[in-house]
Amino acid sequence: MTHSDTGLRRGPLLAMRILSAIVLFAIGGIHLYLIFDGVGGLLGVLFILNAVAGFVLAIGILVLRGRLFTLASVLGLLFAIASLAALLLALSVGLFGITETWTFTLVPQTVVVDAIGIVLLGITLIVLRRRGRAL
Repeated sequence: MTHSDTGLRRGPLLAMRILSAIVLFAIGGIHLYLIFDGVGGLLGVLFILNAVAGFVLAIGILVLRGRLFTLASVLGLLFAIASLAALLLALSVGLFGITETWTFTLVPQTVVVDAIGIVLLGITLIVLRRRGRAL
């Protein structure tokens, strides 16, 4: 097998790695923006934690290899699911005494970015599984 054959096989996984990292940076960035936009109190603290987690997971997806890359991808998927679930709970029944409205800053965009993240990270894990090993 030539070097170019190996590159072709890694192409889809590399693309998914980059797209997954971008969406995790976006999720973290949205929460960081909202902190600077004036969100405070308990919600502000949770948003800081969310921003840090998004950035750390994105970096992990870009730099880790092997099982650690797989772990970062699984954690990234769970993070995106939890982020979307928390927002949907806040929009419907409330979460930690916090209720949210669709008109609040970046709420519709956050739903879209979180949903895209779930799809991309899910595909990343499918590509990893089909390869039979993590890079």
